Amino acid sequence: MLSYRHAYHAGNHADVLKHLVLLQIAEYMAEKPAPFWIIDTHAGAGCYALESSHANKLGEYRDGIGRLWDKKGLPTAAVNYLEFVKMLNPDGQLRHYPGSPWLASQSLRESDRLRLYELHSTDVELLKNNFKDGGRQITVTAGDGFVGLKAILPPPPRRALVLIDPSYETRDDYVNVVKGLQEALKRFATGTYVLWYPMLAKIESRKLPDKLKRLGATNWLNVTLEVSAPPKDGYGMNGSGLFIINPPWSLEKTLRETLPKLTEILAQGEGAQFRLESEST
Repeated sequence: MLSYRHAYHAGNHADVLKHLVLLQIAEYMAEKPAPFWIIDTHAGAGCYALESSHANKLGEYRDGIGRLWDKKGLPTAAVNYLEFVKMLNPDGQLRHYPGSPWLASQSLRESDRLRLYELHSTDVELLKNNFKDGGRQITVTAGDGFVGLKAILPPPPRRALVLIDPSYETRDDYVNVVKGLQEALKRFATGTYVLWYPMLAKIESRKLPDKLKRLGATNWLNVTLEVSAPPKDGYGMNGSGLFIINPPWSLEKTLRETLPKLTEILAQGEGAQFRLESEST
């Protein structure tokens, strides 16, 4: 199914969590001199105009990045994330929101590379246009990111951050993320993988975290952020999660310092909470 457009959801609470973590991992990887790649399997358009009809139809950014925009006293990781968003809004007005490809591109050094995959025909053209000046450092591929992973792993520098962020519109997405991660780990066991998932009432969503824990990875971190209790009618996303394989050693500590305040700011009702689970051997 190719109907999903992230423009409708850009800057929402799930993006805040996902992008804050993405930046923390990229920053950690850049601390070592050896080059690394960032691979985004479901890249979307790259960046989004919040005044567009798409973004304003649901207006989800108002309860996401919009709540952080003028906040003072934010934790360091949230301040860092907000500074990147403000780079796209130099006049101080929140009009544009960076997708993960744009944020990743800002984290690259000269020796690093960014590989982007997008299947939606409209979004991939927007993505190509947004990165038309990326040269050899940034490559945009029109196609299935899971197929792309098979061809690209392991990457030449043997250091990479892989972001997997499908729409989960169909049951196949839930199957594909598990299968895709299994195959990726066989090719490149030492990579850092960040898998985003929605928290929904549907059974596939509820069972996904346990399936990910059974993949056999010996070092993982599972973080969830719920902005409200699950909806009584069973419809809608009340939170999201990130399952991170081979996370930086410092990430869990950073999130424990950051998520209490972030949950407080993003809460949309009773039941707002965060969870952190980890395993390391």
